[in-house]
Amino acid sequence: QVQLVESGGGLVQAGGSLRLSCAASGRTFSTLAMGWFRQAPGKEREFVAAISWSGGSTYYADSMKGRFTISRDNAKNTVYLQMNSLKPEDTAVYYCAGDYDLRTVRDQAGRPRYWGQGTQVTVSS
Repeated sequence: QVQLVESGGGLVQAGGSLRLSCAASGRTFSTLAMGWFRQAPGKEREFVAAISWSGGSTYYADSMKGRFTISRDNAKNTVYLQMNSLKPEDTAVYYCAGDYDLRTVRDQAGRPRYWGQGTQVTVSS
């Protein structure tokens, strides 16, 4: 069993930056593909970014390309999401997710096996 715990959310002004972290328990983190999703009030869950187990491949939603960067440190069992040039429309609860199948964490309709509890990101205008 893997548990995921996000941190790093908060309130930031438009144009600012935040770095989210997702710490994983368990010894299988390095075999998991990881992803970030977000959900704003009244909206469907949205894919943000994903990274392969090795970190060698990364994927982004079009609206995040160039602004967000996903990375991982397998020695620390942690995946990160660096968010720059934040916009009010980035306001949402951000969730990290993990699965042994990369396809589930890089697809809008994916159903990853493991989820964190979410961290709130609020961007003020």
